[in-house]
Amino acid sequence: MDEPAFIDGIRKQLEAHRTHLRDEIQEQGADPDADEVAFTDDAGFSDRSHSTEERSRLISVVRALRSNLRDVDRALAKIDAGTYGTCESCGKPISPERL
Repeated sequence: MDEPAFIDGIRKQLEAHRTHLRDEIQEQGADPDADEVAFTDDAGFSDRSHSTEERSRLISVVRALRSNLRDVDRALAKIDAGTYGTCESCGKPISPERL
């Protein structure tokens, strides 16, 4: 296996996934760079209970997307540091199938 080319391929996939996640967070009306979940627009909700239910659902979706985004960012940071593909616990290489 050509490890540099393999890692480069993973980097490209992760970068594409990061872009997709950031776009999805923005499409949900939230800021991908903020820790809190604040939405830019509450217009269109017909009543308070519907608004509360929808906001709760969106908060859950945005939190899940941000968690995934943090995982992708950590993986990219490991690639930059040269530690991607190495187990944090034992220091042994992780098989390409698991990566």
